[in-house]
Amino acid sequence: MAVFKLLRTGLDALYKFAGYLAAVFLILILFFVASQMVARWGGGIITGAPDFTGYCMAAASFLALPYALNSGSHIRVSLLLTALGRYRKFGEIWCWAIASYLTYLFARYAIKFTYESYRFNEISQGHDAWPIWIPQMSMAIGTVLLAICAFDNLLTTLFTGRDNIHAPGEKAQGE
Repeated sequence: MAVFKLLRTGLDALYKFAGYLAAVFLILILFFVASQMVARWGGGIITGAPDFTGYCMAAASFLALPYALNSGSHIRVSLLLTALGRYRKFGEIWCWAIASYLTYLFARYAIKFTYESYRFNEISQGHDAWPIWIPQMSMAIGTVLLAICAFDNLLTTLFTGRDNIHAPGEKAQGE
């Protein structure tokens, strides 16, 4: 039982870390936009700033996915699940199974896409001429974490009857 509690704590910490990392990328977006504004006021430009802002936006979006899922920020349509009554658990298991499979496919193809960019040495089209696989890594990592999170919720729902989703301020299961 202690192993499961340790695993639960580790996974929740991993999702939270990804959320914090997403917040860092949001701050970097602010930095790039503000520095570009200051440069324009001074009559200059920062080449590559729009590209790096886009990379940070993608990183923030994908890395926030698992944290947002477990904190209840994703939209859940529970009207049908509520209508299932005593069969709600089966409906939730079915939903988590579909979500686990789809996020697995998403992660698989994100990794494949990133690897292909690396293999063909793809370079961005902007002024920065940056190897495109580097910013694509955040997409691959974010989708892998989302797939882990969905599968984690599937297993938790199968074995405990409820998922790991909890609103901010609400204690997670087992706390």
